[in-house]
Amino acid sequence: MKKTDLAKSDAKKLMNQMSVKGAAFGAAASAKAPAPDRREQRERERALGLVPFAVKLNGDLVKQLQDLSKERGVELNGLVAELLQKGMSA
Repeated sequence: MKKTDLAKSDAKKLMNQMSVKGAAFGAAASAKAPAPDRREQRERERALGLVPFAVKLNGDLVKQLQDLSKERGVELNGLVAELLQKGMSA
């Protein structure tokens, strides 16, 4: 058997092992509690008047925001909204 044929054979064996039912990647993660439906979550947020807003920030600033949100015991979204409101009114 040639070296390339051996590599193909090994690849086929690996692909067959991956396609076996129950051996899928992330099977353990699916055993956890189901995540909330994203569509329902978006509808709830839309009803509250929330709009997704992506921003690129410096890593150090993000770390400070995360630490402050943990310290205060509030969600990051609420903290950022509060800080933006204070900054805009000043």
